[in-house]
Amino acid sequence: MDFVSHTLWGYSLFGFRGKPAVALISGAMPDVVSFGPIVVTNMINGNYHHGPPDLSTIPAWTFVAYDCSHSLVCASLAIVIVAKYNTGVAWAMLAWLAHIFLDVPFHTKAYFPTKLFWPLSDFSFDGVSWGNPWVWFTQLALLTALLIYRCWQSKRRTS
Repeated sequence: MDFVSHTLWGYSLFGFRGKPAVALISGAMPDVVSFGPIVVTNMINGNYHHGPPDLSTIPAWTFVAYDCSHSLVCASLAIVIVAKYNTGVAWAMLAWLAHIFLDVPFHTKAYFPTKLFWPLSDFSFDGVSWGNPWVWFTQLALLTALLIYRCWQSKRRTS
């Protein structure tokens, strides 16, 4: 799934309890950690191209960063640690888990499979690409509906 959708899903699912910035950041963070340095480097070098890069051009550390940032083990551990000190922040950080769960069915094994239990296991699911129009437009419609609902819910609370 794309960066913007993950960010908005994180916000719409977990940003309504007083920590919207944390939910936005947590929804985006797994992709920022894995792909952000490559995007920035390519922009600086003038090599940036829209769309997914060829796997052979991606440094090995990116795969490790992806596996770590998209692991339920790593995310859950971080959220549990934060929850010991601030449950409000930990709640908003659940957007990180939402990001992972959205990637599982929408990543194929051919391009950045989501290894749910990394580093304990390399298990991944061979999903349907989020670039499939049925997947893309369905998630967009659901996301839009959820955002509208959250806005309506917020206005109802204030009136």
